[in-house]
Amino acid sequence: MGALAADVVRVVEEVVKGVMSPDPVHGYPHVIRVRDLALRIGRAYAGRVDAEVLELAALLHDVSRGSFSDGLLGGDHALASARVAEALLKALGYPEPKAEAVAHAILTHSYSSGRVPETLEARILSDADKLDALGAIGVARVFMYSGALGRGLRESVEHFRKKILRLPELMWTPEGREEALRRVEFVRSFLKELEAEVGGF
Repeated sequence: MGALAADVVRVVEEVVKGVMSPDPVHGYPHVIRVRDLALRIGRAYAGRVDAEVLELAALLHDVSRGSFSDGLLGGDHALASARVAEALLKALGYPEPKAEAVAHAILTHSYSSGRVPETLEARILSDADKLDALGAIGVARVFMYSGALGRGLRESVEHFRKKILRLPELMWTPEGREEALRRVEFVRSFLKELEAEVGGF
């Protein structure tokens, strides 16, 4: 990574840390976990993946979540975050083609948007974001989010069944799928124990 890229990554990380909430569901802690997961998957593609594009995309993938711009775009946080990311990177003097690659990865990272990630960096980011919804952290995030929304146990379990348990089949990379399958077993085990303790749903 060149000096400019390293400086841009450093500045972006500070910006994201400053503007995002400490909320572990979709805030700064989530962003850092996704960044670390993305870089870990990316190491399997050394020589093929642009690590700086991947890191910047991971850092900025939720930067507009819940913001005014997100609201203006109908709650499409991926589109809002992609636009903010591209504008910020260009303002920092980051090369335009790389800024566009970051924006594409962010735009397509959310599977619920229906957009298809076309680059390796975009596919890795999509996988890393989904992985953070699985395993022990995924269980914790569901219940934190449910608490914020006022959802009960039944609604939370339904969310696991309809969305979370399906995530492994939506992975783009073999590395992401392997980790997803490992993490989803924890989720299944947790749900089985929960249902046994409360008498089913």
